[in-house]
Amino acid sequence: MNTKKRVLDVACGSKMFWFDKNNHDVEFCDNRQVPYHEFYPHRYIEIKPDTVCDFTQLPFEDKTYRLVVFDPPHLKQVGDTSWTKLKYGRLDGDWKAMIKKGFSECFPVLDDDGVLIFKWSEVQIPLSAILPLAPFTPLFGHRSGKNINTHWLCFMKPKREDI
Repeated sequence: MNTKKRVLDVACGSKMFWFDKNNHDVEFCDNRQVPYHEFYPHRYIEIKPDTVCDFTQLPFEDKTYRLVVFDPPHLKQVGDTSWTKLKYGRLDGDWKAMIKKGFSECFPVLDDDGVLIFKWSEVQIPLSAILPLAPFTPLFGHRSGKNINTHWLCFMKPKREDI
C-alpha cells in the first residue's frame, strides 16, 4: 500500500472509465481479483486491484487521499454466473446499509477539503434511494449514458465546523 498516492478508487472493478488503468497516483481497490481472460466470445475482463479490500472496511488511515472515487455495484438482480455480475458486481443482502457504510468509510480517508466522486447507474435502483445514504449533500452532478441513467456526483469533505 503506497500512501503517497493522492487518489483512491474503492471499488475499481475492471477500471472501465480510467484512461490509464495503471495510473501510479491511484490506489485501486476491489474486494475481488479476476485474472485476464475471455469470459464470453470477444469479451475480456481483468480485475486487478492494488489492494484487495471491501469498501465497507477500508484499511487506510484518515486524511490519506485528496480524491476518492466511489463506484459501487448498482445491481440487485443479476445472475450468479453472468457476465454482468462479473463486470459490475452485485448488491447482496442489506444493500442500503452497505452503501451507507461505504460512504462512511470514504469520507474519513479524504484529506481536509478532499473530493469524493460518486457514480451511480439507475438501472435497478433510483438515485433518490441512494442520496439519503450519503452523510452529506453533493455539490453538483451530471447525468450521462445512452439512456441518461448514470449519475456522476461530486462531494467535498465538509470543514470540521460544518459537520
